[in-house]
Amino acid sequence: MTSAPDSRRTRPEGFPQTGPAPELVESGFAIENADASFLHRGLNLADLAHVLDLARRAIVPPDAERALLALLLEVTGIPAEDFPYDPEFGEPYNSRERFFVARIGDVAGWLHAGRPRREAARVALRLHLRRQLTELVTEAVATALDTVARAEEHAGTLLPDQTYLQQAQPSTFGHYLLSFVYSTVRDARRLLDELDVLNQSPGGAGCVNGTRLLEDRDPIAAVLGFDGVIPHTRDAMWQVDGLIHILATVASLLSNFSKLAEDLEIFSSSEFDFVDLADAYSRSSILMPQKRNPYALSIVRGASGVVIGRLTGFLAVTKSPSARSDNLIFAYGEVPRALDLSLRITRLMGGVVRTLRVNPERMRQELDRGYTQATDLAEHLVQLVDVDYRTAYVVVGNTVREAARLGIPGGGITGEMVDAAALAHTGRSWGLAGTDLSAVLDPRAIVASRQAEGGAAPAALERMTTTLRAQLRDLAAQAEQRAAGFEEAELALVAAARAVVDGGARR
Repeated sequence: MTSAPDSRRTRPEGFPQTGPAPELVESGFAIENADASFLHRGLNLADLAHVLDLARRAIVPPDAERALLALLLEVTGIPAEDFPYDPEFGEPYNSRERFFVARIGDVAGWLHAGRPRREAARVALRLHLRRQLTELVTEAVATALDTVARAEEHAGTLLPDQTYLQQAQPSTFGHYLLSFVYSTVRDARRLLDELDVLNQSPGGAGCVNGTRLLEDRDPIAAVLGFDGVIPHTRDAMWQVDGLIHILATVASLLSNFSKLAEDLEIFSSSEFDFVDLADAYSRSSILMPQKRNPYALSIVRGASGVVIGRLTGFLAVTKSPSARSDNLIFAYGEVPRALDLSLRITRLMGGVVRTLRVNPERMRQELDRGYTQATDLAEHLVQLVDVDYRTAYVVVGNTVREAARLGIPGGGITGEMVDAAALAHTGRSWGLAGTDLSAVLDPRAIVASRQAEGGAAPAALERMTTTLRAQLRDLAAQAEQRAAGFEEAELALVAAARAVVDGGARR
């Protein structure tokens, strides 16, 4: 007779019976506690909302409600750096629980009713990030407006614009600067779109499929100033795509600033001398007394790389099975730090642009000794001689090559020189001897001809700056309105909690 197989579980069940290993404290819990400052305020607000909602549903007794709210209001007034967060006790939520139990005993356990600790942290992260996003949009708008103002100032400052660090076509420094504003506007819009996604409440989601203690998740969302609830409870607790999008957008924003910073570093070199950073954004060499290093630009470029690294690192962390804590353990610090760094770099870039010294004479010198008129000359020949563009391109290219050999700048090219190149390439003269090409070769006239939308002509640039100013004002107003709404909701929540406590004290 055979015995039945043993169905008992060999794996231990239930919570751990010993404290954490020192290695775990020094690594995992220390990392989480280092991020407590980002969550502190939001955890307090999330707890206040949770207690008030428990009371609304007559789950928590009135005396316990008042005791909890009084303690939470007290903690709300304690700065994060003064609160006893300690990795020896686990993650930040565990330190809070220990503090609450020490003050009011098991009454603190009502905070866990229908809500895991991770839910509180998820709410807290969103409350912190939404303020950062509105602030970053505001600063991005300010930097863009500084750039628009400098573009308007230099709408007539001629510049040999470049591609591949080679002179391309005559343009203006104002037109060049304005190209960086459009990317900033797009990223600011993306941040506001991501704010719409972020400002949805995970409250009441439980760990995976909600809780029997909560029939309606909307009240918690409303008192915290969320626009609504994340509809799927499992998704509410474990989603990370919105955080990835935020990191991607701030990486894009700083990448745009980094491009400008790299250009300005080249333009500020002795070899170019197109611009110069103000002393306040420069740094001296401790060894070489003649040097003024564009230190601020190095910070911008390096910070762009750091944020790209944070995006890449977070993507690597989130490439895992679903419902894993590591996806968000690192998000609590990485995303706020990326936003904080982006905010500081955005302000820095605004200061650099606002105080930048521009050298129009050097720009014009380089323009006059180069051949940026070549494209316009080829297009002119297409119309004048009735030849295809490829033929005109080759003839002008050969003309430029010969002019460079003879030391003749682009503005000195003559009809005779073009005729000689045409004869060599096509076997016939184009009859350009004695033709006045000065208007075609004049950089200022070339810029003035760019009247179409987006062109470098002063009137076209003015149309762009007028439109951009309106768009930037709208973005700033949206960010200000959202920030004011968040502030109003959070202050009202604290006031509601205080009214309960004060009402109980009077009774």
